[in-house]
Amino acid sequence: MNTKSAVPSNPIYPVMIAIGVAHLINDTMQSVVPAMFPLLERDLGLSFTALGIISFVLNMFSSTLQPVVGYISDKKPMPYALPIGMMSSFVGILMLVLAESYWVILVAVLFLGFGSAIFHPEGSRVSFMSAGNKRGLAQSIYQVGGNSGQALAPLISAFILDIYGQHGAAIVLVLTSIGIVILLKVSRWYMQQLQAEKLETKKKKILVSSLPPLTKKQVGIAIGLLLTVIFARSFYTTNITSFYVFYLMDHYELSLKTGQVFIFLFMAFGVVGTFFGGSLSDRIGRKNVILLSVVGPLPFCLLLPYMPIWLVLIFLIIIGTLIMISFSVTVVYAQELVPSKIGTMAGLTTGFAFGMGAIGAVVIGFLLDSIGIETTIKIVSILPLLLVVAFFLPKDKVEKLA
Repeated sequence: MNTKSAVPSNPIYPVMIAIGVAHLINDTMQSVVPAMFPLLERDLGLSFTALGIISFVLNMFSSTLQPVVGYISDKKPMPYALPIGMMSSFVGILMLVLAESYWVILVAVLFLGFGSAIFHPEGSRVSFMSAGNKRGLAQSIYQVGGNSGQALAPLISAFILDIYGQHGAAIVLVLTSIGIVILLKVSRWYMQQLQAEKLETKKKKILVSSLPPLTKKQVGIAIGLLLTVIFARSFYTTNITSFYVFYLMDHYELSLKTGQVFIFLFMAFGVVGTFFGGSLSDRIGRKNVILLSVVGPLPFCLLLPYMPIWLVLIFLIIIGTLIMISFSVTVVYAQELVPSKIGTMAGLTTGFAFGMGAIGAVVIGFLLDSIGIETTIKIVSILPLLLVVAFFLPKDKVEKLA
C-alpha cells in the first residue's frame, strides 16, 4: 500500500498561504452559526436541543458529503468547485441574516454545509499539491486558517451579534466576497497544475509515505483507531466551543462577553497548537505528535470542571494548545495510510470530524436540557480517555525529505 517515489518538489508558499486564507474565510462563515447560539437562546427562546439540531444539520450534511466530494475529485479533480462552494456559503450567510424563523435557519445552514463540503477536500488537495517536501507544514497552514476562522466565533458573538443582533452577521459577507476572488485565482493555478500533470501521463505519481508497508487489514484497523481519536477530540471540542460558555455563565456567573473571551482563548491557542503540530510532525513523526496531543491535555480535561475560575482560563489554554496539536497531523497520517486516495482521506477525516461535532452538539444539547449543565460538563470531561487508543497506531518513521 505504501510506496516510495521521487523526492517531492519544493513548496509553493503563495498558494499554501492563499488556500489557508480561504480556509479562514470559509470557517469564519461556519463559525457564525455557533456564534449565534447565545443570541438564539436568549431572543428566540430556543432550547439547547434545538440549538444542537442546528449544529447537527450544518455539520452532518457537510460530513456526509465531504468523503463523496473527495472520492469524486480523486477520479476527476474539480478546480472551480472551490469558488462555487464559497458562493453557496454566501447564500447561506445571506439567508441567516434575513431569517425570521427556525426553519429558514435550518435551510440556511444546508447551504453553508454544502459549501463547506466542497471546500474542505478540494482545499486539502490544493494544500497537498503546493506542499512539496513540507507536507506537515502545508497542512498546518491550511488548518490554521480554518481554526482561526472558527476561533472568531466567540468574538463575533460577543462584539458583533450581542450588539447588532442577527443582522450583524452581514459583515461576514464582505469576507466571503474576498474569499471567492482568492479561490478563483487558486483554481486557475490548480487547473494549470492538472494540465502540467497530463504532459507526464507516463510517470505515475505516488505519495511518499512515512509509514512502513501495511496490509489492508492493518490499514483498516489504523483508520478505525484514527477515527476514534478524531471522534473523541471533536466531541470534546464541540462541547467547549458551543456549550461551555453556558457553564461559565451558570457556574461561575461570568457575563456572556467574558465567557466568550475564555472560549476565544481556548480556540486561539488551538490555532497555535495546530500550526506547530504539522511542522513538528515533519521532524519527530506523525504518531509522536498524535500521542503528544493525547498525553498532554488528558489530566487537564479530567480536572477542568472542578477548578476555580482563575485556573479554568489556564487549563483552557493548555487543553486548546495540546489537544489541537494533532489536528492537521491526523489528516496527513490518513493520507499516508492510503497514498492513492488523497482527496478521499482528506474528506473522510475532516468530514468525520464535522460529523462527530454534529452528533456531539445534539447529544450534549439533549443532556443539557435533561440533566443540567454541571452534570453534562462533568460527563463530557471524561470522554478524552478514548484518545489513548492512539498508542496502537502504526509507528511512522521520520525521514529527511528536504
